[in-house]
Amino acid sequence: MMRAAIYVRVSTEEQAEEGYSLDAQKEILENHCIAEGWDVCSIYEDDGYSGRGDRRPAYVKMMEEMDMWDVLLVLKMDRIHRNSRNFMNMMDLISRNGKMFVSSMESLDTTNALGRFVMDMIQRIAQLESEQIGERTYMGMREKAESMKNTPQENRTMGFNPPLGYSLTGGILVAVPGDMETVERIFRSYLSGDTIDTVAYCLNRDNILTRRRRSWNVYNVRNILHNPVYAGYMRWDDVLVRHFTGTAVTPEEFNTVQEMMASRVKNPKNRHVLRIPDEFSD
Repeated sequence: MMRAAIYVRVSTEEQAEEGYSLDAQKEILENHCIAEGWDVCSIYEDDGYSGRGDRRPAYVKMMEEMDMWDVLLVLKMDRIHRNSRNFMNMMDLISRNGKMFVSSMESLDTTNALGRFVMDMIQRIAQLESEQIGERTYMGMREKAESMKNTPQENRTMGFNPPLGYSLTGGILVAVPGDMETVERIFRSYLSGDTIDTVAYCLNRDNILTRRRRSWNVYNVRNILHNPVYAGYMRWDDVLVRHFTGTAVTPEEFNTVQEMMASRVKNPKNRHVLRIPDEFSD
């Protein structure tokens, strides 16, 4: 009897738009297996994961357990991948291991040449749709950033994860005094002439952790020093929006730090300086 691995995936947006919940997908695919006379060896489900990447927990586990199944069954091809390259890499891997792939609603499988050709075309269309959604999302977020108005009463954000020194309360940016002292220390140390390595070493020596409770290194220290939020401006792409909560440095000090960091880059072509307005403007 053919052993089938059932894979189901959905994100909140997709479920709202298409109506294919995880339970609905599983019911359809289990019935497909009954009709084909296949044994369901395992059901793998990724709840809330995008189909663009391939580091989904259930998907990774399924591929690691490939010896347990003979055919991979999905409701639609875009449930398994929305990226043509990732899909083709998967197909190459399962083909080399003698496995088959079946998409139930599209009535396609990899046991014949026509099925493989049509499957490739559908996958490319799915990727095109995904990229178009990404482009529309980007434009919408950019328009929102350009039109967003912050006031001293409401320091609203673009929905980002607040960095060290800040938290969100009801979507409003709020400074966290204790953490902000750590950020101020980082800027002061660098402005005084310490290297990024030295700043990280001193923080770790004093048992001061990052926002994620990890040790400091050159990368997370550099991210702090490059973030204009600590000088009064939130950034989305190349759009700057002023906020009105606590800061660690002035705009002038922030710009000085950017120039100092750029001056230490050996290759002049890689010396990019992010400058913010020297004076606050509403």
